[in-house]
Amino acid sequence: MSHPSQLAEPDDAQVAEAVPGRPPRRRARRIVLIVLLVLVLLGVGVIGAGGLYLRSVEGDIERVEAFDQVPEADRPVKAIADATNILILGSDSRDPDNPSGSRSDTIILAHLAQGRSSAQLISIPRDTWVSVPKTKDGQGGQDAKINAAYAWGGIPLMVQTVEKFTQVRIDHVALVDFAGFKDIVDALGGVEIDVAEGFTSTHSLNPDGRRTFVKGRQTMDGAAALDYARERYAFADGDFTRIKHQQQVIKAILDKAVSGGMLTSPGQLNSFLRATADAVTVDETLSIADMAVDMRHLRSENLTFITSPTTGTGQIGAESVVLADTEKAKSFYDAVRRDAVPEILSIGKAK
Repeated sequence: MSHPSQLAEPDDAQVAEAVPGRPPRRRARRIVLIVLLVLVLLGVGVIGAGGLYLRSVEGDIERVEAFDQVPEADRPVKAIADATNILILGSDSRDPDNPSGSRSDTIILAHLAQGRSSAQLISIPRDTWVSVPKTKDGQGGQDAKINAAYAWGGIPLMVQTVEKFTQVRIDHVALVDFAGFKDIVDALGGVEIDVAEGFTSTHSLNPDGRRTFVKGRQTMDGAAALDYARERYAFADGDFTRIKHQQQVIKAILDKAVSGGMLTSPGQLNSFLRATADAVTVDETLSIADMAVDMRHLRSENLTFITSPTTGTGQIGAESVVLADTEKAKSFYDAVRRDAVPEILSIGKAK
């Protein structure tokens, strides 16, 4: 299987093409974050006899070895057996900052609490300055932006780096290309987004590369939602606003998928599950079917979006970076490790 960073970005005709049934894997392998969360939230509708169907769908899911090169001796000890931590890595191969597509532009640590009564999605800014461990072939081994770990050592080094930074043990890994937002939003008939402040995207999918968003609540199609979720240059705080917008789009997709009648439409549910299953790339041990059954009572209102504690941006050498709030981050990730949800929410929401 191709390394995720080597996958070619589909052209606009491929992305926009409406394909019945199951789309080719290489074109559709891009929306794992959305798939994971939506399948979990739709789990209540596919348990029982439907669970057998979901397992058949799962047979089409692409797998990747995420932990084979991660030294066990260097990994944090798992503190709470029933809590689960999923590292979700996203890349935007259209991003002008990363023309090679070799870095992970979105890093989310999804913490699924024991009992599955809630989940916290923790966004780690890609420019966060951290210590990157060294690979066996000598890559890394220095302080750098956290997303450099993906370029130097792929998924295993990214796992090592995030575990070293957070001291939280990663149970599973999932991959997503954020261009997949376009497909899934269009499949849902658009999503509702409340734009806090109007702005113009200068890296749009539009032919002239520009798209203007006006303030207020509005329905966005796939192309608009993708432009909204990936723009960073229009904002003074850059990636921080982009993270907020990505979180908005993710929640809007989840809300629309659950409330849009999908559960009561077998044909639509079948088409959605089959199409998105071909889009998933996860580690060797993650079972979507088991997770859907396990988390069948979880709903989008039980999801909390948090940004990893920082003190803002700074300059290290010639690089503009995000500086972690070391003291606050230590307390925050200790709460994640212990599955202390009230503490996670309290620290995560504190300014």
